[in-house]
Amino acid sequence: MPHTPTDLHLGAFTDEAPWQINDRPLRWLDDVDSLRTATRRRLPALITPSRRPPGHRSLTVLRHLGMAVIKWGLTGRRRGGRESIADLSRRMRLAAETLGPTYIKLGQIISSGEGIFPPELVAEFIKCRDQVPAEDFAAVRNVVEWELGAPLEEVFTSFDREPIAAASIAQVHGATLADGTDVVVKVQRPSVDQLVHDDLKVMAWLAPMLVGRIPVVALANPPALVEVFAHTISEELDFRIEAANMLDVARVFAELDQRQFVVPRPHPELVTRRVLVMERLDGFRFDDVDSYDSHGVDTHAVVRAGMIGFMEGALIHGVFHGDLHGGNIYVRPDGRTALLDFGITGRMTEKRRLAFVRLMISGTMNDPLGQLAALRDLGALPDDTDLDAVASDLGLLDEVVDPITMNADELVGELQRVVKALLGYGARMPKELMLFVKNMVFLDGAIARLAPDLDLFAEIAHVATYFATTHGVKLANEVGMDPSAYDFDADGMRAAFGVEGTVETMTYRDLQQRRETIRRRLRTRA
Repeated sequence: MPHTPTDLHLGAFTDEAPWQINDRPLRWLDDVDSLRTATRRRLPALITPSRRPPGHRSLTVLRHLGMAVIKWGLTGRRRGGRESIADLSRRMRLAAETLGPTYIKLGQIISSGEGIFPPELVAEFIKCRDQVPAEDFAAVRNVVEWELGAPLEEVFTSFDREPIAAASIAQVHGATLADGTDVVVKVQRPSVDQLVHDDLKVMAWLAPMLVGRIPVVALANPPALVEVFAHTISEELDFRIEAANMLDVARVFAELDQRQFVVPRPHPELVTRRVLVMERLDGFRFDDVDSYDSHGVDTHAVVRAGMIGFMEGALIHGVFHGDLHGGNIYVRPDGRTALLDFGITGRMTEKRRLAFVRLMISGTMNDPLGQLAALRDLGALPDDTDLDAVASDLGLLDEVVDPITMNADELVGELQRVVKALLGYGARMPKELMLFVKNMVFLDGAIARLAPDLDLFAEIAHVATYFATTHGVKLANEVGMDPSAYDFDADGMRAAFGVEGTVETMTYRDLQQRRETIRRRLRTRA
């Protein structure tokens, strides 16, 4: 039976605790640090491109991806513009689903990259979130019984045969423990570990060949994308690491006193490499707009709490949920936000966390050189980069030009110039920065759905003021800055949006109209 929790000082958990998380060591938690180290050590061998196709799997991958591109070249390519990209995106999505868990997972990550990848590609791969076929229940039973070392009926009085959700790496089932506690059980798909490792080798071999070859990856860096993807998916293959991530993120929220968030408790005993039993939480999907009204939940408050809580975890502790999307976030009837699925978690070293702090401070103070220096220290630019030259080449010190005033040829030319300059300087996207940007893109989309009339300028100023008053002295001291020297630059914020200083307000609806104008001009040039 639920009882009054005594573990809320350890994490942002529910008030209806089915069990306690206490200070004593958890058996499955003892080896997590060594598991993370071992995972990192395996990566170089997996992502170093081989000269020859790595095994039979490469032939299978080439066949499906190659046929997708060939069929597009014969039919869809001649349509041109958005229709052409949409046709290729659909064929790539179908190939990914055929190839299985690794490619479906890559598609799911791409689906969260609105604003990073073409909208047609994002729209197609969103279908990978909810259309992954479930494993046969017999296979699920075998994994659970092998991992827990007991027949299913000894541990659970009931175990739903149909999953609540089926994803690429695992699926989740509702169940009831022998003591009557309702739980959810995350079960890894059989043999997925070996398949992922084989696929990473194939991706690393194939990625260099894709550079500049097809539209959907022309502005991305496929080898760098594979490297980041390998770092994210590798830790997802051990649920002990995921359970540890749950406790870490919950602890961060508790230490920040961010009680707007709730993290499910992992079971103290029932966590293994391939099975994770956790507390069952109720609520409605984050992007279910109608449910906010029916439950009387303030959408603006939820969005604001999401922005502040997510950024606080990154800036203050260097730990944050790394895969925000509609299926991983539920809003509880009391308005608190429940975070699920901690397989991908941002975790920065102290050096990178401080670089990230400098990046945020420089951004709000409109200091381009400071931002470049922070990006260099984050690993986005080589250590010996000439920052003044980068700023000059990218035009960061020039007067802001509103992209709305550019014609199609000018927009494309500017985009190509910036991308070429960045690649020339060896720019890359470190894992932590990619996860942060991806989450910000998700929150950007959440504002579009939940609070389209929110004044973005006022909200950014509010967030900046919150951090300055709540954490300003601590953060300034950490980066060797005089707190009194901090000055939020409102004109610089407007410049980041490409608008003149005379523009006082901008809602998300206004921003969407600007973006659509830019997309339309780019499409006419395509």
